[in-house]
Amino acid sequence: MIKNIRTKQAILIGAVVLLVAFLFTRDIKGLVKPKEETNSKAAGGPMASQAPATAEINLKEVSTVAKNTINASLAAEIVTLENAYTSASEDKKAAEAKLLAKKWDDLEQTVPSALYLEIVASKEPTLNNWLTAGDTFMKAFDNTRDSVLLPALLQKANFAYTNAVKIDSNSNDAKTGLGITIVNGMGAPMSGIAMLMDVVKKDPKNLKANMSLGTFAMKSGQFDKAITRFQNIIAMKPSPEAYFYLGTAYENLGKNTEAIEAYEKSKKLAANATLSKFIDDKVNALKNKK
Repeated sequence: MIKNIRTKQAILIGAVVLLVAFLFTRDIKGLVKPKEETNSKAAGGPMASQAPATAEINLKEVSTVAKNTINASLAAEIVTLENAYTSASEDKKAAEAKLLAKKWDDLEQTVPSALYLEIVASKEPTLNNWLTAGDTFMKAFDNTRDSVLLPALLQKANFAYTNAVKIDSNSNDAKTGLGITIVNGMGAPMSGIAMLMDVVKKDPKNLKANMSLGTFAMKSGQFDKAITRFQNIIAMKPSPEAYFYLGTAYENLGKNTEAIEAYEKSKKLAANATLSKFIDDKVNALKNKK
């Protein structure tokens, strides 16, 4: 029994890691410096112990590393924009930060882009600005394999979505983002799930909330629930991610025929050589189990 459970966990972890690596992963080296330890009792209360240790992302270091990954002419453009931001008066900094965020986003460098979007939101605190910052921090969170950077990005996303909810407590986008950060480690997981369930109750076709509930169901071993969730997502909008996760859930339940069908559909939609090779190997292995 224990062996079967461990096998299922290995299947789940391996499949999810491969999907994330294919769809989302970027190599980002450690750029986070922990803040000096604070007196948690003084800061206090029971809630203080629920959040992970705070970390600060150094914008200058992030930008320097990112500039080293692009060609010299593009790096020079970034430097010009950075100089304009630095020399801008306070009432102009938000506009300059938007330009930097857009440029970094165009270059697929989500961490510096998110940090500049956070600056924009702090200076122009609108619902959309905080949502955009939160979404970009979560994109960076999904992209990175840096174990030190992950909690800092999650905290940043949580902060952004918290501010969005303060502006509009009825915003499904804000509640979904906040719920995702809570379940991922920023508080009590069940409160985050309850928040996501509330979003889906009000908006059954909310893909982001449904996808999150599906992946969380898989992580907790509730594969039957995950299958139902991913089937509903596919009925609304088929995607390689949804089919891949559906296949993984079926595989964990030993439903190899259904898993093969889902994996093949994921491969067809993704049309990616790396994922195709992985799925072909997986499908062959599942066929040999019959």
